[in-house]
Amino acid sequence: MSAPQTVPLSVRAPGRRAGLGTWLLPAYVTIAFTLLLIPIAYTFVFSFNDANRSNISWNGFTFDNWLNVCVQADVCTAFGNSLVVGGVSTLFATTLGTAIAIGLVRYRFRGRTAVSLLLFMPMATPEVVMGAGLAAQFLTAGVNKGLGTVILAHTMFCLSFVVVTVRARVLSLDPALEEAGRDLYASPREVFWRITFPLLLPGIVAAALLSFSLSFDDFIITYFTSGNAQTFPVYIYVAAQRGIPPQANVIASAVFLIAIAATLIFQVLSARRAKRLDLR
Repeated sequence: MSAPQTVPLSVRAPGRRAGLGTWLLPAYVTIAFTLLLIPIAYTFVFSFNDANRSNISWNGFTFDNWLNVCVQADVCTAFGNSLVVGGVSTLFATTLGTAIAIGLVRYRFRGRTAVSLLLFMPMATPEVVMGAGLAAQFLTAGVNKGLGTVILAHTMFCLSFVVVTVRARVLSLDPALEEAGRDLYASPREVFWRITFPLLLPGIVAAALLSFSLSFDDFIITYFTSGNAQTFPVYIYVAAQRGIPPQANVIASAVFLIAIAATLIFQVLSARRAKRLDLR
């Protein structure tokens, strides 16, 4: 009878490490997602709270908050201001950022490196520093703070993110496609709108969505530059001292649900498109 074979420790060790990783990583992911989703779940649950003066403690279940969102007029006004600021600043930042990104990639000019460096500074500068600096400039220039100053500040803040996003898309384009259009006697305007712009469109849309989300969610820069005007984040900050009204929870929950629905729809459409391409 042959002696039983033993497995060296060096062979067993990898198996033990693999066994530890099989449950450690899922546990870590579960805990992380739970901590992230607890505030969202709290917001959603308390949007159905039958609140009286405050929305801190649970008083009962009701649908009235969802059916009568604008009972608290300040909530809808602040939310509308956030939509206006986010939409206008996104339009300005996306338009200017796309032009700057194309210029930085396609053209050589004096100071090009310095411009690229300066564009990254708003991304690296703390928002409190930028907000305080803009507030001081508006005060020195005698500009009354309001939605106009908030839009200007958000445009400056979001511009860097748009340039970085679109610039990466411009760098990925094949110049031969545009050269082919010029060889077919297309004018520079036709080449841009029929070739360059459609190819840049995914990057422009991604930059615009990023810009809108940053603007809609911003509090620090808005707080310094808004004056008496209130956006939704500023309203939440002020209202949190006495208990956020349930109507604010309704709007926050609705925005979250719309974002999730839009993401799911985009994923489904992308999967269908990829499937059609595979069938071809």
